Amino acid sequence: MLKFLSKVKIEFNALDPRIASCMEFLAQCNAPKAKESNPSCQVQVKRRTDDHPPQITVTFVNGVEQSYDATSTPAHNIRTMILEKGQYLETEQMFLEAGEKWPVIIPDDELKQPFLGIKPKKAEEKKQ
Repeated sequence: MLKFLSKVKIEFNALDPRIASCMEFLAQCNAPKAKESNPSCQVQVKRRTDDHPPQITVTFVNGVEQSYDATSTPAHNIRTMILEKGQYLETEQMFLEAGEKWPVIIPDDELKQPFLGIKPKKAEEKKQ
């Protein structure tokens, strides 16, 4: 997960009962496997003393910053969203390195064409 990030900032008030997601996400960031995937990723923890809700802010390697409300979003979901965005960034980078335009725009007429590589199943085969 950290391989897609340059910075992680986790903010919470230690007395707030809604910090479970922040603590779980912090544990995931501090896991040896995560740290090995990107040792240069900065993980910052800001302990607040006000009523600001728990929040996780990540900066992707391309500089895009994204904040997550940790009161209503489980750490697992935040991790999944980061991985999905990271895979998108990897795909984008792959296309750009190959000299291709990004995003790829597929014309409507091509989207409506039948795909001949797959034979439709016969009614008898579907029943089995």
